[in-house]
Amino acid sequence: MKDSRSAHLKVQEMCDCYLNTQPLREMSVLKNDEDLEDAAYKWLALAILHGVDSNAKSIEISTDDEGDVKVVAKFRKTELPSPGKEVGRKIFEMVKEIGHFDGDEGKTTLAVGIRDSSLELELSAEKEDDERSVTLKFPKM
Repeated sequence: MKDSRSAHLKVQEMCDCYLNTQPLREMSVLKNDEDLEDAAYKWLALAILHGVDSNAKSIEISTDDEGDVKVVAKFRKTELPSPGKEVGRKIFEMVKEIGHFDGDEGKTTLAVGIRDSSLELELSAEKEDDERSVTLKFPKM
């Protein structure tokens, strides 16, 4: 039976599920997860939680033509644990679905409810030469 929940709802559920964890530690082990789709949802939710907890300006996920994935958070230019190639590929697919982007580029607002609070992130995807990137821009707190 196919799961009919939207990608956005799945990320929301993961945010609620992982609210009381240590996001960086959880993120660092996801690249070994066998369920790539589930790992992508978890990783994105954990990135959102880490960004909120750390008062981040933005988190950018980028990949090159070989599929290598790099993640940089902007607050104190810190590199976060990479989700790995396979989970990273799924994250890019999921962001396109959540943002309803037709191609590799787009920009939208992503409302995220976390328990009794909510916030609006700016979600954008870009492609330049052989590198694609996804950015989560956090509101000023």
